Amino acid sequence: MANQEDLLKQIISHAKEYGFVFPSSEIYDGLSAVYDYGPLGAELKNHLKSYWWKSMVQMHENVVGLDTAIFMHPTTWKASGHTDAFNDPLIDNKDSKKRYRADVLIEEWVNKIQAKIDKEVAKAENRFGESFDKEQFLATNPRVLANKEKIDEAENRFKNAMDNEDLADVRQLIIDLDIADPVSGSKNWTDVRQFNLMFSTEIGATAEGATTVYLRPETAQGIFVNFLNVQKTTRMKIPFGIAQIGKAFRNEIIARQFIFRMREFEQMEMQFFVRPGEEMKWYEFWKTERLKWHERIGIAKENYRFHDHLKLAHYANAAADIEFNFPFGFKELEGIHSRTDFDLKQHEEHSGKKLQYFDPEINKNYVPFVVETSIGLDRLFLAVLSSSFKNEELEDGSSRVVLKLPAFLAPYKAAVLPLTKKDGLPEKARQIMTSLKAKFNIQYDEKDSIGKRYRRQDAIGTPFSITVDHDSLNDNTVTIRDRDSLEQTRVKIADLVTIIQEKTEAPL
Repeated sequence: MANQEDLLKQIISHAKEYGFVFPSSEIYDGLSAVYDYGPLGAELKNHLKSYWWKSMVQMHENVVGLDTAIFMHPTTWKASGHTDAFNDPLIDNKDSKKRYRADVLIEEWVNKIQAKIDKEVAKAENRFGESFDKEQFLATNPRVLANKEKIDEAENRFKNAMDNEDLADVRQLIIDLDIADPVSGSKNWTDVRQFNLMFSTEIGATAEGATTVYLRPETAQGIFVNFLNVQKTTRMKIPFGIAQIGKAFRNEIIARQFIFRMREFEQMEMQFFVRPGEEMKWYEFWKTERLKWHERIGIAKENYRFHDHLKLAHYANAAADIEFNFPFGFKELEGIHSRTDFDLKQHEEHSGKKLQYFDPEINKNYVPFVVETSIGLDRLFLAVLSSSFKNEELEDGSSRVVLKLPAFLAPYKAAVLPLTKKDGLPEKARQIMTSLKAKFNIQYDEKDSIGKRYRRQDAIGTPFSITVDHDSLNDNTVTIRDRDSLEQTRVKIADLVTIIQEKTEAPL
């Protein structure tokens, strides 16, 4: 665990040093759980947004895009349930004065027990080798079964307590599981209470005439209230989806783990409208489709897993997370939810407007059911950054820090490096830069030795470095260096566009 914590610290430090992520308002000592994206971070973030949008909207004929306002009529949040029910269970430790989410404390306890199961499996794999039957071991080993039973009992008790709004039993569960404050080790807990996560503000010219409005806690409601506007203007037939990328805001009780949990964050959501009764078919479809999308990015498959929700949100009849193995363990990266017809029916009731679809194939009006895919852009950014960060020992005994970003996501696709700052090499390098920059984001660098410049490009994830030397002036060739393999190849300047394009194309 300590090694993983060290890794996260290294990633945070690297992100700041090279201009990926800065603490917000840092000259004023920062603002808790708020971050700014630097020059390289903005590039990577935009590439992730573009990739999701192309994959979701451009590649699906029955999905269209939308960009709705952050402020919405306050009744929106009454209808959606956020005004009354958008709460997290909060608990304080009396000795450390630290505040926690009760569900997160229980989740972390579950993770510790799961780690014991994983340890038993790893030991058995080493002992039995190729003859090891993992499924049979999980189903029969007494220690594994006992730990599984502990997890099931704790999770079921927590689910029942939350369903019954029995916050006293949530506190008792924390006591019964012998959960200690991670900071002080104290087990002196307050009562559990609910905490609404929405930020409120006022809209209007005067204090007397102002209306309380909320910063949206999710982007989905902007899609739901525009369902008919989109359907009529695009002439879409069910099943169809509406996709959106946008900011959302939550006043998290405890925000930590870098950009994993922030108070201002960005979501990439798609609401897919289907016939009632067909939602589970599409729920399974989008679970499969979204996992394939993540795997296409190029991160090892073992970093992903599905987790089915025990406690369903008030609007859902099925829900699962795609979890990613972050430096602090497997956590939610994307949610796929079957939201039923809850949202549209609620908005019908509160607005007095019909939000129904006439289906010509069955000659019937109905309120569609909805399957949602919702991914946190900042979490995806962290997943890509953390899985790409490597400390490597090289064959010559030297070491390097390298970001092995998928080439299509890299902030700079190539760097142009004149070998020296004289003999016409910078001028030649500038010509090459000019010929490439209309198609790719290219960096020019002539400061320090060529070795130091290679290391700088490795550290920011640039897939290719193009070195211009004296031979380039005579034969119009350059050396192109591959970030990952370190191979250096002599190529024609005229072929650079094709080479870089082939290597950095997004896997749609």
